Amino acid sequence: MMTGAYPSVVVRVVGALLSPFILLFGLYIVAHGHYGPGGGFAGGGFLAVAAILPRVTLPESLAYKLVPVHFGPLMGGVGMLLFLLCGLVPMFFGGMFLDYGAVEIAGIAASRMRYLGILVVEIGVGLAVFGAMVTIFDVLMDRSET
Repeated sequence: MMTGAYPSVVVRVVGALLSPFILLFGLYIVAHGHYGPGGGFAGGGFLAVAAILPRVTLPESLAYKLVPVHFGPLMGGVGMLLFLLCGLVPMFFGGMFLDYGAVEIAGIAASRMRYLGILVVEIGVGLAVFGAMVTIFDVLMDRSET
């Protein structure tokens, strides 16, 4: 597979134009994943595609400035840490792992805490999937920082 500037101007332009919209759609899927279909995994996949598409179509010098090589593992780690923290916090309030309703904050009902907890989990999963997919791509293309 070739990375870097694609020989077709049409492919480069369409790829550059589509990436921001794919990114926006991925953010939408993550943000609304706790309402209906989608969520962290699907949204994280779209976010990763938005970062990988420029790497395949644009010159490497530009593509890796948009999303540097170290950004994938960093976002993957942040997403996993966010998921872990969202699961552990309820345990300090006497609940079970990922039991957001056990977290008591004055003025916020348990049902609202569950709603917010699921949103935070979706964001964590989205970041972890994004980071993992971008890292896998970079390793397969031998662009990892070792």
